[in-house]
Amino acid sequence: MSDRVSTTLDVRPIIPMARHTQILRAFDALPPGDALVIINDYHPQPLYVFFRLRRPDQFTWSYLDDGPDVWRVEIRKTHPAADRANI
Repeated sequence: MSDRVSTTLDVRPIIPMARHTQILRAFDALPPGDALVIINDYHPQPLYVFFRLRRPDQFTWSYLDDGPDVWRVEIRKTHPAADRANI
């Protein structure tokens, strides 16, 4: 993990249907270079695909904890979001 600022978002209490939207909004609020650390209760592969579609070339993805009960992923913003309406 970098020395840049990280914001942690525990999505486990959020209903699954709302998680991706809330995560993307939190990510978009970050300045480039900062990171969002997501805490999840299942493998976040669908979230990775979601980011690849919605914010291509704007993030890096690093596993901090890789299950089996808790996953923590650092999603670092590399560039500003060009289309914030595309949530």
